[in-house]
Amino acid sequence: MYSSSIEDGVAKTMERDSELRERAAQVIPGGMYGHMSVLRRMPPEYPQYFERAEGCHLWDVDGNEYIDYMCSYGPMIAGYANPRIRAAADAQRAQLDIANAPAPVIVELAERLVKQISHADWAVFAKNGNDATTICVMCARACADQPVILVANGAYHGAQPWANYMSKGTPKEDHQHFLPYQFNNIESLDEAASKAHGRLAGIIVSAFRHDAGHHQELTDLQFAKRVREICDREGAALILDDVRAGLRLSLDASWSALGIHPDLSAWGKGIANGEPLAAVLGNDFYREAMTKIFVTGSFWYQAAPMAAAIETLNVLSEQNGPQLMERLGQQLRSGLYEQAQRHGHGIIQSGPPQMPTLMFEDDPKAEKGIAFCGLAVKEGVYLHPWHNMFLSTAHTENEIEKTLEATDRAFRQLS
Repeated sequence: MYSSSIEDGVAKTMERDSELRERAAQVIPGGMYGHMSVLRRMPPEYPQYFERAEGCHLWDVDGNEYIDYMCSYGPMIAGYANPRIRAAADAQRAQLDIANAPAPVIVELAERLVKQISHADWAVFAKNGNDATTICVMCARACADQPVILVANGAYHGAQPWANYMSKGTPKEDHQHFLPYQFNNIESLDEAASKAHGRLAGIIVSAFRHDAGHHQELTDLQFAKRVREICDREGAALILDDVRAGLRLSLDASWSALGIHPDLSAWGKGIANGEPLAAVLGNDFYREAMTKIFVTGSFWYQAAPMAAAIETLNVLSEQNGPQLMERLGQQLRSGLYEQAQRHGHGIIQSGPPQMPTLMFEDDPKAEKGIAFCGLAVKEGVYLHPWHNMFLSTAHTENEIEKTLEATDRAFRQLS
């Protein structure tokens, strides 16, 4: 068991969390896996297990409460346990969730997305962002009958072998048709496209550069235009990976504000406010190619998440979710900047306010960032030292103010 002291002298115990970690170490390799194993690098005050969630608040298994700025790494966009979205999913689940064929809601959701997303003429559904980006790659290759996809160095498009450059278990040969370029670097993009001339099926791009462990970069308009030009010239698909940013930056595809429309787009995370769902949207040129590939999954046609997605879109549209999250994110960003200046700490805040990254100057190993986040979590605020964070429509001005009260104390204690 370990504990951490907080401002009022009351200790936050983590006895049950410690017990669960010990049990997990016996039956789960490494005690935890994937991005949920990140706590190995975090201060011990970060809980591994949560028991309850509501709005933008989490309660760990020992009853400690946190204002959450990771939003389950993105899926929670309209609030944990949002009553409208939960009711829509539950009503569909009570009637029919999974069967020998889909429920009518699959058509209703596809119609809604085609109406809302400007580049979309059709939609197909899956479960994870992994699924969606892989379907996009397959569809692009089927249409062009060529193998090469350009991928930005360091970009995360999922943990499937083709996209996973960091892990053991993936032979180099799995990546031989994925040529790298530097995001926002036109010269690098042109060079990669030149190498792929005559063999290019598509270029996959993130909504903006959000590589973990790096400062984020908003997309340069001239770079985006160049991607579109190359795809048009080569007969290749512009694939927008909107899994992480989708519906937080825009109610349309994230590059729509730049006037650049993809051919194919991958969606996930926030699309159904935490219900398991992903989507691929495409234009008419890629409709036939989509019919030529075979992709499926036992649970891909589940109806309850689709009903949740429709209600999520309703909620976000009614609230103008992206604008609301931007305003709240800017409130947080401005407060953190003022506090860091006052306490003598150099910080770098990057990315859009809806998806902020907070890092410290001269902190290449994120040691100061980790220490700061450890102090913040003791104060009941769940931040991340090297991954982009997420705002939701469930955050309020009052919760931002409470957050800033906690971070002010954390900055004051940071050496």
